[in-house]
Amino acid sequence: MLKNNPMVKKIVESGEERVGKLAQQLMANEKFVATVQTVVTRTLAAKGTLDSALRTALSAMNLPSTTDVEQLRSKVDDLERLLASVEAKVDTLVAAKKK
Repeated sequence: MLKNNPMVKKIVESGEERVGKLAQQLMANEKFVATVQTVVTRTLAAKGTLDSALRTALSAMNLPSTTDVEQLRSKVDDLERLLASVEAKVDTLVAAKKK
């Protein structure tokens, strides 16, 4: 209902235009871009430090990490496939003995 209102459309278009101009101005400012790059770099470094600290804490508490759980899940999947293969072979041998 509001989307069809010409006044709302005009306000939205004006807002979009202003945001676009602001984004262009910010991206043209080398100092702003450098600051954003620095923030991103530091954020990634902080995330790496946090991940490492969490792994250490989990290990100290003798709790598995996400990687440990994924590795275990992969091994269980492999075992399930192997068991299915063995079951199929046993079924084939049982069927052959019955004949």
